[in-house]
Amino acid sequence: MDETRQMSPDAAGRGIAVIIPAMNEEERIAATVRASKAIPGVDLIIVVDDGSTDHTQARAREAGAITVRHTVNRGKASAMQTGGKVAAMHDPAQGEPRLLLFLDADLGESAAGAAPLVEPVASGRADCAIAVLPPAQGAGGHGFVLRLSRGAIEKATGWRPRAPLSGQRCLTREAFNAAQPFASGWGVETAMTIRVLVAGLTVVEVPCELGHRVSKRDWAGQVHRARQWVDVRKAVVALKLARVRLSSAQYARAAAGQRDYEPYCALAPAQ
Repeated sequence: MDETRQMSPDAAGRGIAVIIPAMNEEERIAATVRASKAIPGVDLIIVVDDGSTDHTQARAREAGAITVRHTVNRGKASAMQTGGKVAAMHDPAQGEPRLLLFLDADLGESAAGAAPLVEPVASGRADCAIAVLPPAQGAGGHGFVLRLSRGAIEKATGWRPRAPLSGQRCLTREAFNAAQPFASGWGVETAMTIRVLVAGLTVVEVPCELGHRVSKRDWAGQVHRARQWVDVRKAVVALKLARVRLSSAQYARAAAGQRDYEPYCALAPAQ
């Protein structure tokens, strides 16, 4: 693991560790790292190079990130877990652990737009904040994966999110631990949301001005979406078999009272 000089934390609040899983992102990773530094409170940036065959690790290190490398590709969930472990190694011996801010490697300069995710978690209004991105130009999906993920979360917790697949998330260490074990592949976000809500923690969606590559309607895009669907489906089935869900009686009141962009807790008491 290679380390560089760390940035000074925001003296007014808790430290924030940005964790960026990356594979073959040498063209964008440096811009993503530099933009992440602009987020108030960030004092640690970790790039997990998940078996890249290009210069992703070198570009990230040059931009000022701590880097750790998987020699073979293990998938996004494994990279997220590695990043969480590295962040814990750098947490202060005394005091609260850093908040964890997960960002995609291809955000580039727009990564600074993730700043609004921090406030609801740092203030205690939510345990996990999920970014809702603007409509993507040129996106070629048909919404199959989105509907699968959204429906699974709603059935398990009563919450109907706008952006269930968003990988841009800020969460407490408690929420990170509650989300374990992570689902593999592209199912990680869906399973994370369900596990965090079933644990009685609070989730909120936050509009953020972020942008990254979108998959198109070409062959590569279709294959990518097929893999997403399979991974999300596997995660959903595994959670059902493990009975990771709430009874309808537990979440009915909270589901009826949910509002877009307001904190949601499946175990919230009656108003």
